[in-house]
Amino acid sequence: MQTVGSYDCWDTPNVPYYEQLTAAVEAVRSRWSCRPKAAIVLGTGLGSLAEEIEVDATVRYEDVPYLPVSTAVSHKGQFVCGTLAGVPVATMQGRMHGYEGYPLWQTTLAVRVMRALGAETLILSSAVGGLNPQYANGDLMLVDDHINLMGDNPLIGVNDERLGPRFPDMCDAYDRTLARQAQEVALSEQIVLHRGVLAALRGPNLETRGEYRFLRGIGADVVGMSMPPETIVARHCGLKVMGFAVVTNVCLADRLAPVGIEDIVDTASLAEPQLRRLLTRLLADWAADSSETEQNADLASVSSTFRQPFTS
Repeated sequence: MQTVGSYDCWDTPNVPYYEQLTAAVEAVRSRWSCRPKAAIVLGTGLGSLAEEIEVDATVRYEDVPYLPVSTAVSHKGQFVCGTLAGVPVATMQGRMHGYEGYPLWQTTLAVRVMRALGAETLILSSAVGGLNPQYANGDLMLVDDHINLMGDNPLIGVNDERLGPRFPDMCDAYDRTLARQAQEVALSEQIVLHRGVLAALRGPNLETRGEYRFLRGIGADVVGMSMPPETIVARHCGLKVMGFAVVTNVCLADRLAPVGIEDIVDTASLAEPQLRRLLTRLLADWAADSSETEQNADLASVSSTFRQPFTS
């Protein structure tokens, strides 16, 4: 029987999960004391977005207690902390996957770290295979929903109420308000942005023709090997989520051709400038909105002060 926070579940003798999280947060906070507004996860071939960040600190995953090390191709395996388009961000330059041999509660520990640092919104990105015949290599898709076919869940085990509720609701797994903002920015920037459903399998092999037909038949537009575990944990701990998928290989069962990881990385890299432009503009809009809100709050405070009765 699995028990969250004990050796039976977490494979770290005598160290409860909450204490692991606390130690990991302290390790990052000792290098970077700012409070991020957004947390970003950069997937396969998409790590160069970190070059846009005004970097305050870079923290390697191996320097953070209890955090697994990313072994996936093109994933640098580090937090890049700083400011992007005027918004304080904590960015994962590379993620951890279940196919690397880690349990999902461990691959998602970094999401909880960024939430504990102060992040309010999680922006996920991932390279995916395109199932929708309207999609082409290099296209961007806004994730509207997901289908978790990984055969696992990062919340399995006894729940720690300090981290989130036992049964988090997933009817709005991907925030609709954020999705509308992303679509408005894409339209303004003349970026083609599809909106659809992501199915996730554990991997690491790509899928068979029959599996592609099945996935398309149950309503999936793209397929990948990540994102749902991070989204589940994010919603569990109160983060709003926005997800972007980059189509790196077209997976039409009747026109299927072999594809290698080099092809996937190359296609993601070619599409990355579009995603970079979209996210940078989106964050800049958030920064402007935040500044306007603060100014209005200051004006309201001043106005309230002038409305106070004089006393002698």
